[in-house]
Parts: sequence; C-alpha cells; structure tokens
Amino acid sequence: MKGGMGKILKQVQKAQTQMAKMQEQLGEKTVQSSSGGGAVRAEVNGHKELLSLQIDPEVLSEENREMLEDLILAAVNEALKQVDEMINSEMQKVTGGLNLPPGMF
Repeated sequence: MKGGMGKILKQVQKAQTQMAKMQEQLGEKTVQSSSGGGAVRAEVNGHKELLSLQIDPEVLSEENREMLEDLILAAVNEALKQVDEMINSEMQKVTGGLNLPPGMF
C-alpha cells in the first residue's frame, strides 16, 4: 500500500509541474474573435486578458452605439469562450483525460 501511495504522489507532482508549464504557455497563446462581419475584433490571451479590441470606423456613430456595444460584447465573449476551450484541451493533455475535481491544481 505504501509503494502505491508513493507512486500516486509522484504522478501528482508530475501533473503539478506540467500544469505550471501549461499555465505559462497559455499566457503566450492568443485567440481572436470577431462580430458584425469583422466590424469588431477582439484578441484574448490564455490568461483571459483582453489584448486588443479593434473597431471598424464605419460603425462609430452615436446612432450605432447600442449595436456597437452588442458587437463588442459578442466578440469579447466569443474570444473568452475560445480561451476556455483551449484551456480545457490543454488540461486534457496534462491530466490524460482523468476527471479530476475542479481546483485540484
């Protein structure tokens, strides 16, 4: 039993090391999203930080304000969704598909 526990601890330590490396690498990866046919473009990194937001000058008017706000929300939310998918994909690689409880690492 004792040998089995040692093996498990080594696996957990290895997974923790891989998780730290993965988190560092995620900060270097970015995803981009757009809405309104490209009128609004958002770029987010793997740490869920908004890096850039580009707005086509043609949609910048007081009459379009509400539409523009909706387009910004749509672009940023889609980029954040893509980051979540990227993180989940990377987690699967590290954990080997184990269903570990949230917050384990």
